Amino acid sequence: MQRYSLEALARELLERTATSGGGHTVDTVGGGHERVLRQTVIALMQGANLAEHENPAKATLLLLRGAGAVERRRSGLLIVPDTHHSLQALEDSAVLLTVAKLSDGPAFVAQPPPPDS
Repeated sequence: MQRYSLEALARELLERTATSGGGHTVDTVGGGHERVLRQTVIALMQGANLAEHENPAKATLLLLRGAGAVERRRSGLLIVPDTHHSLQALEDSAVLLTVAKLSDGPAFVAQPPPPDS
């Protein structure tokens, strides 16, 4: 089992974001695009914005630090809507995005076992 300090990772990503000039930084802490479950910490500098996009999966957003336009208090958990949505940082912020892909897509087609040799 791997253990992460989300508070430490949020602080590190915010420091990295402040010096990179990109407005936001991300780090996947669990799972990945090839897995059903993925958890990603996203750090956003004040005023940074994740442009409107569609949610192709089930997702939640946990505010770790700062304030966003969709959640203004720390430790707020939001269910991400199945519609177009965006996220704007009202102050330097970090969130934990948890995504569970729906199992009816082509990425989840069972593969036959390899032939016996």
